[in-house]
Formats: sequence, C-alpha cells, structure tokens
Amino acid sequence: MPNSAIPKVSSTASPTSHKHTKSSKKPAAPDVITPAKIAWQTDDAGNQAPVSGEFGDVYFSHADGLAESRHVFLAHNNLPERLANLADKQCFTIAELGFGTGLNFLATWQLWRELREQQPHLANARLHFITTEKYPIPLADLTQILSLWAQRAPDLAELIDELLANYPPLIAGCHRLNFIADNITLDIWLGDAGASLASLATFDNLNNGSAIKRPYIDAWFLDGFAPSCNESLWAESIFAQMQRLSRAGTTAATYSCAGIVKRGLQAHGFSIKKVKGFGRKREMLTAVMAGSADSLPDSLAQNDDNNICVSPHPHDHIPSHTVVIGAGVAGLLTAWTLANRGMTVTIVDKVAPLAGASGNPRALLAPNMTPIHHVYEHLHSIGYLYSGKLYRYFNQQAALQQMPLILEQTGTLDLLIKTNIGTAQIADYPDEMATTITAEEARQLSGLNIQDLTDNLYLPKSGLINPQALKTLILKHPNITYQQLSVTNIQEKADKVTVTGDKKSGGASDNNSQTPATICADNVVICAAYESHQLDNRIVKCRTIRGQLSWFTPTTEQIARLPKLPLKYSGYCAPFIGQHGDAEINYINEGQPQFLLGASFVDADASIDIREEENQQNYDKLLEDIPELSSVLPDDTSAWQARAGVRTQTIDYHPLVGRLAQSRRIWTLSAMGAKGYALAPICAEVLADMMLGCFAPLSAVMLARLSPNRARLHKAQKATI
Repeated sequence: MPNSAIPKVSSTASPTSHKHTKSSKKPAAPDVITPAKIAWQTDDAGNQAPVSGEFGDVYFSHADGLAESRHVFLAHNNLPERLANLADKQCFTIAELGFGTGLNFLATWQLWRELREQQPHLANARLHFITTEKYPIPLADLTQILSLWAQRAPDLAELIDELLANYPPLIAGCHRLNFIADNITLDIWLGDAGASLASLATFDNLNNGSAIKRPYIDAWFLDGFAPSCNESLWAESIFAQMQRLSRAGTTAATYSCAGIVKRGLQAHGFSIKKVKGFGRKREMLTAVMAGSADSLPDSLAQNDDNNICVSPHPHDHIPSHTVVIGAGVAGLLTAWTLANRGMTVTIVDKVAPLAGASGNPRALLAPNMTPIHHVYEHLHSIGYLYSGKLYRYFNQQAALQQMPLILEQTGTLDLLIKTNIGTAQIADYPDEMATTITAEEARQLSGLNIQDLTDNLYLPKSGLINPQALKTLILKHPNITYQQLSVTNIQEKADKVTVTGDKKSGGASDNNSQTPATICADNVVICAAYESHQLDNRIVKCRTIRGQLSWFTPTTEQIARLPKLPLKYSGYCAPFIGQHGDAEINYINEGQPQFLLGASFVDADASIDIREEENQQNYDKLLEDIPELSSVLPDDTSAWQARAGVRTQTIDYHPLVGRLAQSRRIWTLSAMGAKGYALAPICAEVLADMMLGCFAPLSAVMLARLSPNRARLHKAQKATI
C-alpha cells in the first residue's frame, strides 16, 4: 500500500506559522538535522511496516519487530538477569546505534517496568538508555508508526503515549527525557553517530586533579541499517568509540553477521560469538569486552540458550547524603535532582529559600536563540528544552497536590529588538520550538496595535515560572530537609565532609542568638551565587550584576490595553495573576492581576536596596521599545513594587558546574547569570551524573566549558590580583 493510502496523523498549531520559504538548493548547515523520509511495505502478517527512504532498508523485521527487539537485544545482552541483579541506587547504561522507531527502547522500558514491579530492591536503581539517530523520524510519522504497534501490542500503549508526548524537536544535540516514575532516563543524541559517541564524556579530561567516577556502557544495541545499506554506522571510528566507552564485561548484540561487523568488534577488544538469529535471519552476533586479550573471565561464560551471562560489574560506593549550600534556584534544583536519584539531601541557607536573586515574583522561561548550526553547543537552547519538560512534569505533581502551576505556558513573543538571530534563521527551527507568526497573529496575541510586528520570534512552549510554587514543591520531596544555617567552615576528609555553621537558637524575638551546628555528609555542593568563593577560594570570584524588577497592579482599563502575554524587547514584561504563596516574600495580593517589567542592569553592584530610579529606568526602557504603551502605563512609578537581586556571572558567561580541583567531595553549581530557571535543571542533571558516575547530557566540549576549574577563569582572576 502506498504511503498516501495510510491515514496521516497531523496537528494544527495555533497560531499558524509563516516561516520564510526555504530554497531547496540551500545546503544544510553542519548541525542541521535532516528528518527521515518514510516509505511503507507490507510485513509478513499483512501489517504496514516503515522503510527508510534514505537507505532503502526496513526499520525492523517483517516477521515481528517487537519480538525481534526482545530476541536480539534484550535476551542476547542477558538484560532480564543483569537488570534484576542491580544493587540499590546502581545505574545500568545501555547505548544504542540507531533509535529508529524507538521499538528497542520501548521493549527495554517494558522489561524494566516489569522487573521493578517484581523486585522491590530495584526501587532506587536506575536505567540509562543512550541512543543516536542521524535521520530522526518526524513526530507525525512516528505517531503513525507507533499507533500501529499500540494496536498490535496493547501492553505498550501507555509507554508509547509517554514517549510521543516527550519526543523532542528535531534539532542537533542531546535531548534528555526523564521518565521519573520508572527511574529511566532516555538520552537521544541527534546527529552523526560517530560525533555523538565522541561527545560522550568519560570525565578523563575534566578531573583537574580530582578522580571523578568514570561512566561506562554496560550493553550495546547495534541496530543500524544493514552494512550494505549504511556503512558509516559500522565504520572503524564507531568501533573505536565503543571500545573507549566500554569496560570488561560490557556486552553487545546485533542482528548482523557481516564481515565488517565481526572484524570491527574483534579489532576493538570484543570477543564475538554467532548465535541463532531471529525470523529469517539464520545467525546473529553477540559480543563481550574481555578483561584481557587472552581470555574471558569465568563470569562471561555462555549459558544453554547461548545468551551472554555477565555478573553485575562491581560498582563503587554510591554517596547517600549530600549537603547543598544555598537555597536559590541552583540549590533547589540541585537538591531535587540528587534526591530524585535516591540520595538524602540537606539544604542550608543563611537566610531562607529564595531570599536572593531567585525570589522574583515570576521568571520568564525563554531562551536566547542562536543560529541553528550553533545549537548543538548552545547551553541556553539545551537548557530551555530540558527545563520546559521538567517544569511540565512539576505541573503534574502540583496539580495532584492542588498547588499553583510551576510553569504557566503562556507562549512568549520576542520583538527581536535585542537578539542574535533574525527571522530567516528562525525559519530553520522546528515550529514547535520557535517560529515567526504573521503580523496579524502577533497583534492578536500581544494586544499591540501600532508596533511593527512583521519580524518576530514566537516561542509557543515558553512561559512564566512561579518560584514560590517551585520552592514549595521541591521542599516537599521526602528525601530533602531544609535548615537555616550560616556556614562558617567546610572541612573535607577522606571518608566524609563536614559543614559547620551558626543557626538561630532563640525564638522569633531573639534574632541574635546563634548556636553552632555541624552536618556530616558524603558530598557538599556550593550553590551560594557570588558568595560561593567566600566558602571555598578554589571557586573564582564572579562578576556581580544588580537587577531590579518592577511590578504594579493595573486597573481594569489598563488590563484591557496592556500586553496579553510575555514580551521580550531590550528587557521583558509580562502579565500574571497573584497565586497562593506569592505574598510570602513579595508584596503581591493573591488573585489580583499584576504587570511585571524589567530588569535593571547595574554592573559591580551587590546591593539589594530598592531604588525608585530603577523603577523609572524599567518604565523608560519599555516605552522606548514599545511607545504605544505610553498611554497605558501610569506616569508615576513611585507606588510600584520592586525586588532587587544580584546576578552572578563568569567572564565567559558560562556557569560553574562540577567538582573543585584537588577535591573528592566538594562541588559547585553557580554563576548562571539571569538564566537560572532555564539552566539550573540541566546543570543539576550534569552535576548528579558526575557525582554518580553516569554519562551527562552535554558534550565533553561543553562540560569543559562549564568546569569550575577551567584555566581561563583562574588565569583572569590571578591577573587581577
């Protein structure tokens, strides 16, 4: 049956995008992803099965793709036994070449879910599935393909729905999908497989004198198209990366017995064995990385079914308790991420949660865009995509607890007044991430009537973060405790680290009474913004940038004429409604409309006093960029509310994420500038991966840029002393 005879799954986005027409002769940028072209054939059971338009090969066996996944990759990597034998908090890592339709991942996810239901000791164990794809299937096609599998295998329907709901936009780089209820992480690396594998950091070049636990792949799914169709996925460079990322006991399985595959595996440390194939395939290959070139260890013997039996690899001590110093957005997200990995976390702050720059009434979640050929290494884009997914998960948890939304997904309109990207470059992005809408649609969305809105950037999944609601939800995590503590000393020893400080001991009327307190833990993470270097001088002293945000309660008449959604110009503005909890640290009336604008920018200023002249600056900046609001905004800003905070920034604008030099137990996550709510979630994932010896969702190049020990920062600091 031709492709056109099969009903297509389509979705209509609102508003309608009007991307600039792209020339078919325009060469693809180096890191621009080319979506797969899908053709269709009839399989052995009369069902429609997808075929790659690029390579002319099937995505899975015509006999039964799901049974093929279970036979080739699950059984012949001995996953049922190996996963069942994981220890508490242990992480098992699978790497796949060729994500395709996601069927291998779905089969693995289903097995993992079944094992966790049967084995209570797996409650805190984790499964990390890393996959690569150069030609990813567009969401509409993937929905069509997997809906057919949901009919054939109804037990997969729920997992299929979750995968499709989280399927990423097709841009280059790593997309981390956390399926939190099942303790499973899926990293989809879009782009050339060799480059993606080379990007996986083993932290060898990031230590700077400290021994970060090295991550390894435990099992490989070699599921690229046949070598006769796509030699590049079976090239020597691929096998070299497999060798780099494996250790003794790492297994591999593939449907192929081609000579190029056998030779490649053997030349790179794997011992291979032919076993019975699936369906029409008479044979397939299994392989295991030997401990030496001479022989396999006894634990790697073959069982009666020719499945590779591998005992769980000895794992290092997994930390159980971490102290996080600082309860701003960096500290809160670090604590939650570690707690979500099964760790006990104590958060301490000298004042209170969100007492610093993270405590604004609302934070705008919207990236600073970059041309798409830079997106692979663009932390703002990577962070935006991941944090949006995480905050939407938090929304689900908040709804269960009848709490305010964490992320109000309003969409954001960027007027492109202060940006590094134009509409022609926006056109390269998938519409679901960023697009340009018609001027009429922009007027309807924004409420602006006079402004020239021809050139714009619309971010449909952007919105406003409620910091108070986020704080409340995070502090409810059963693995997290908070206490007020002014840290005076951090002492690291071989087996632990001790945090000493002063805490209030008197009642509410006795503000000066302090009592010494000590906390012992496996690790400490310093998230104290610009004060971090005062706690450990190995952390560079960062730039301080004061920012004051302003807001007021508009009248009914003003509400009708003010912007209807967040706008970015040389600053940003946004309407919102006060929610329960907002008044805890800011002057906001619950249930009342508010209009937020700002923020000021004062370099080398760490004062947080409220300044009327900065309210005026915020007013002037808005009217300069959007003059038609001059007849709407009140002339007198003296009655406006405001909050001042201090942004912390490095000289190269990248955050500090990682373990400190010459330390085993002291880490930092800080210096995210004005993008803490976008960057903290992905940076916290990176830090947790480093701490627990897992592969991070950022490239080795990016991790080096984030290292708190990077030479550029320390050379610059020495030069100023």
